[in-house]
Amino acid sequence: MVGTFWAFLPAIIAIVLALATKQVYVSLFLGVLVGALMYAGGDPLEALFTVYQVMSEKVGGNVPIIVFLVVLGILVVLMQKSGGAKAYGDWAGKKIKSKGGALAATSALGCLIFVDDYFNCLTVGSVMRPVTDKFKVSRSKLAYIIDATAAPVCIIAPISSWAAAVAGELEGDGLMVFIKTIPYNVYALLTLVMVFSLCFFKFDFGKMKRNENIAETTGDLFAGETEGAESGEEIKAHPKGKVRHLLIPVIILIACCVGGMIYTGFYYNWDTGLIDTALQSENVIQAFSNCDAGMSLAIGSTVALVLISLYYMFSGVVSFKEITGSFTDGFKAMVPAILILTFAWSISGIMGAKGGYLDAQAFVQNNIANSNFPQFLFPMIFFVLAGAIAFSTGTSWGTFGVLVPIAVSVLGGSGAMAVLTVSAILGGAVYGDHVSPISDTTILASAGAQCNHVDHVNTQLPYASVVAGIAAVSYLIAGLCLDLGKMNGILSGALMWGLALVLFAAFVIIIKLKNRKADKAVQK
Repeated sequence: MVGTFWAFLPAIIAIVLALATKQVYVSLFLGVLVGALMYAGGDPLEALFTVYQVMSEKVGGNVPIIVFLVVLGILVVLMQKSGGAKAYGDWAGKKIKSKGGALAATSALGCLIFVDDYFNCLTVGSVMRPVTDKFKVSRSKLAYIIDATAAPVCIIAPISSWAAAVAGELEGDGLMVFIKTIPYNVYALLTLVMVFSLCFFKFDFGKMKRNENIAETTGDLFAGETEGAESGEEIKAHPKGKVRHLLIPVIILIACCVGGMIYTGFYYNWDTGLIDTALQSENVIQAFSNCDAGMSLAIGSTVALVLISLYYMFSGVVSFKEITGSFTDGFKAMVPAILILTFAWSISGIMGAKGGYLDAQAFVQNNIANSNFPQFLFPMIFFVLAGAIAFSTGTSWGTFGVLVPIAVSVLGGSGAMAVLTVSAILGGAVYGDHVSPISDTTILASAGAQCNHVDHVNTQLPYASVVAGIAAVSYLIAGLCLDLGKMNGILSGALMWGLALVLFAAFVIIIKLKNRKADKAVQK
């Protein structure tokens, strides 16, 4: 079973069970256990040993991410106690006059926080949730907006943890090759078109439309899907809180996290996993390419927590006792997300998304590297494969870590077809990550919106899949034009985008007409 298609079985079991039963924790643990039993040859005791061995490896390697999540949880509690979040909500409520405006403001904030998707999900959720609640935006819609402006934004931002990760997989000047892929990343860019179109043209469909109708007519923002979505005891806000008590801490947090990336990028030694001041990157861009995102966020958020705590104490809106009390509250708020992430990381580990154990990576490499597909099919095929692998493993980074080196070795490093194929891999990986129930970004988007996780997955899947379908067709046409030699990279890219936008516009028109017909039928 090692190195075969069976390596994907743990993820398949976990995803099917989670969607069928809505019991996310049990489903994920059973997926890990099945993988361990496969690896242990059916021996239950050895399987249990393997489960906890994998879990310790994955959790141990992701301690900085867990620290970052806990610190963010603490900061969110502090922002609420200071009265800053309430003041911002009151201010935004006066400035924003419509539901579309609230969604657009949420989307814009998501696009502005492009440094890291984890940071994006939790910050946007905590800041904008009071505003969207006021306009009766369902939590599933908020979760979609958060998710759709997290990874899709990070994968097209030259200065982000994602850009650094991709650049490390590419030959030569990896960052420059990454920048070349940005205009061709149809899935990421078209997702943003979808998000802002939803804000202004209001064409919800599927279960999302049902949830929005329930939220609008009854005020039930969870649309009955309350399990795992309740926010718990309401935190008392300081009556003298101002908007600055939210904005200044957010600015401090962004500055410290970016500073953390630059610091670890200059001095991080990937061989030892330690900070080595003897090493030094030549410039800031190279530092971003070399940084350890998890370590950077942990260091940056910890420094930010100290500075923000001092700011609140000197402002007189939060006492030292309230700050220390927020540590427990912040940790509690993040326990569900940390628990799901632990299981999701463990499934990825037992499957061997990056090699080892069931070694799904070997299966992918052996079956793709030796394929004889026509070259014009490569962009579309790699897009579909990246989506499938990221959906199964819950990791987009692991996906392009496997597929990008294969594409580069087959097509070369910087030609038009190679750039198009790499952009397809990045877009496909983001799509798979976007819709996977075991993806860390999907989990954190649910946490940021305080939305039921399975409901978020079910409502987001149709939206993301429409964009993915259009992207797949666009990559097929662009690859065909390049392979036939009829067009250069720029012209084929223009044709690709022309086709993508026409297909998207046609879809919007069809949904609008369908919704209008349904509304007339209800009125009759």
